[in-house]
Amino acid sequence: MEAVLSLAPGLPAASQPAWSLLDDPAEWPGFGRALEPGDAAARWESQVAVEGMHCAACAFTVEAALMQVPGVVSAEVNAASRRARVVWSPAKVKPSRWFEACAAAGYRLVPAGDMLASARRARESRVALWRWLVAGFCMMQVMMYAYPAYIARPGDMSPDAAQLLRWASWVLTLPVVLFCCTPFFRSAWRDLRQRRIGMDLPVALGMAITFIVSTAATFDPEGPLGHELYFDSLTMFVFFLLTGRWLESRLRDRTAGALDALMNRLPDSVLRRRADGEFERVAVRRLAVGDMLRVLPGEAFPADGRVVAGDTSADEALITGESRPVARPCGARVLAGSHNVGAVVEVRVEALGPDTRFAQIVALMENASLQKPRLARLADRAARPFLLAVLAAAAGAAAWWWQVDPGKALMVAVAVLIVTCPCALSLATPAAMLASAGTLARGGVLVRNLQALESLAAVDTVVFDKTGTLTRDTPRLDRVYSRQGVRPGDAVELAAALAAQSLHPASRALVQAWNDQHRLAPDWVPVQLAEHAGEGLEGTLKRRGGGAGRRLRLGSAAFCGVAPLAVQAAQVHLSDDQGWVASFVLAEDLREDAAATVSALEAQGQAVWLLSGDSGAAAREVGQRAGIALVLGDCTPEDKLARMKDLQAQGRAVAMVGDGLNDGPVLAHAHASFAFGRAVPLARANADFVVLGDSLDVIPGAIAQARRTLRVVRQNLWWAAGYNAVCVPLAIAGWLPPWLAGLGMAASSLAVVLNAARLAGRPLRAGTA
Repeated sequence: MEAVLSLAPGLPAASQPAWSLLDDPAEWPGFGRALEPGDAAARWESQVAVEGMHCAACAFTVEAALMQVPGVVSAEVNAASRRARVVWSPAKVKPSRWFEACAAAGYRLVPAGDMLASARRARESRVALWRWLVAGFCMMQVMMYAYPAYIARPGDMSPDAAQLLRWASWVLTLPVVLFCCTPFFRSAWRDLRQRRIGMDLPVALGMAITFIVSTAATFDPEGPLGHELYFDSLTMFVFFLLTGRWLESRLRDRTAGALDALMNRLPDSVLRRRADGEFERVAVRRLAVGDMLRVLPGEAFPADGRVVAGDTSADEALITGESRPVARPCGARVLAGSHNVGAVVEVRVEALGPDTRFAQIVALMENASLQKPRLARLADRAARPFLLAVLAAAAGAAAWWWQVDPGKALMVAVAVLIVTCPCALSLATPAAMLASAGTLARGGVLVRNLQALESLAAVDTVVFDKTGTLTRDTPRLDRVYSRQGVRPGDAVELAAALAAQSLHPASRALVQAWNDQHRLAPDWVPVQLAEHAGEGLEGTLKRRGGGAGRRLRLGSAAFCGVAPLAVQAAQVHLSDDQGWVASFVLAEDLREDAAATVSALEAQGQAVWLLSGDSGAAAREVGQRAGIALVLGDCTPEDKLARMKDLQAQGRAVAMVGDGLNDGPVLAHAHASFAFGRAVPLARANADFVVLGDSLDVIPGAIAQARRTLRVVRQNLWWAAGYNAVCVPLAIAGWLPPWLAGLGMAASSLAVVLNAARLAGRPLRAGTA
């Protein structure tokens, strides 16, 4: 893949044969994943960075170019993050084909996460800085030569001296036009070749017209375009535009930097043990499961694994949300992307690439960064008609002024073209959303759906699940009641054999109870097993040595057909064909910050509910400890969904917080939903936000952040609309010179991004918005 990135930018597709390297299926996991693993004909989802993209119109162009390639199923491009998500069919097309199609449209694709991508971005930033420096130097010199003409009275300068200053200004403007304006001209020409209108077209037209009018006045002062020079205005507004674009790029990289921070957590190389026992440094992509690695202090762990020698601590802030280093002694599991901050340790690799928790988090953030919220889509749809209106307004203004002064008419048209660029309108929403998503990620909350930030800001009701959400992930077995003739230990063994096949917290508690007393697996193995969401497990168990099977049910009292125990605690029951076998009483520890979180939500004006599948008595007991008055127990998944719909029918905007299998339908139906990082895959798939750590207080913090985000989005949209409403009439009236129009356009986009950047600097914590 490095060969692909080493090619010079701007080469036509036909001269880039190295793209064929990406057609090797072994390269595909490096920048994507199969949507249906194990199926040879499965569609692939690839993440790529887009070079040369500056605005929403560029994103439209890239999407259109990709969608024209047969075999590309869908393409989503985000102008703010400069990334694209491409879903394609390997049976119909190879990556090199859609890479070439995008290059033909004038935009270069780079596999996301490639080691050299950051180096290319740094080089682009240096070139942009050089353009800005050249524009600034030439602007100052041109202003110095223009100043005498502004203050000179008739007779102060000879005609030869005045003409010499004009020629000097023209010469100093050439580097600005030929070097500094290149990105604008290249983008405009690319749009014209594709028969479309981009946001750089009005700006490029304005620059070209200004230079042509001023050049004509320099060499033919008595010509039809008059004798006025605008080189000072041209160099000034180019400098302002480049200043705004450079600062905007830096701020945008900062606000959307959480994804890059994650992507860059993996090291490029690591020390791996050879067959002779010595360690050698190898590339991370050459690792395999079972390799023995030596990780030095300060290095990141390249894969999920287990410490086999040494004791250390790890910084897992971006992986689990834990802000302080956590102890990782010998035998402990370590996560890819976390940093070794203690001592030298040796680690055995257990999972690589897409199988790691790190890769799953990156995939979530990549998908979120490519989504377009509703307000952003509305702004993007308005941008293109607005550009047509800009061109029409410029032409009308030129026609109106032409009979007065042709030179003045062209400069009025230039001011209209420049001042009305809709970049600020297109950036208003995605800049704020990405900044907020980065802040949430640093606080331990991953945003799977950017649109959900808008929904979360309107939430007035929060519904909690109990087990694994308000309480700790895994309860503990407190007491066992069994029927006559069945020993409690035998009942636990039967229950653990069934529960081992489930991710439910109660199932994990039973398995943990068995493992704490025995180091061997249960003597029973499931032959047939079915899990009924929100109810329990049903299956047939057989002894490992053979014998008749035993049909059992494990779950709620209603599911097992038994009466619940008269205790206010979570209960799991076991039954067979003869009826009740055993009941297990589980002790649940409330999370330390549960009560504080409920108080913070109520301070925000939220109504807080607790819906639980456990008995009403157990649910009320936990609700009382957490400070929740609205409690409903004995809920099936259908009951939870019905209650959710009832609240929504009352006009409530509801956020759901859960992590269990039976929470999937409710999470999907809520206006906004949170799933904890240890949630089962179905819950994560339906949730809008994934909480990486164990803290509940990020929930009110996220709601407050969403409200701030929506306020900033509205401020940005009002600013963009108000700016154009004020400046366009001034430009048409001839009261806005080109340099001031350029300053206004740059300041407009910069103001939007600066306003969004405020969201990136605020810590995520509970509180009112």
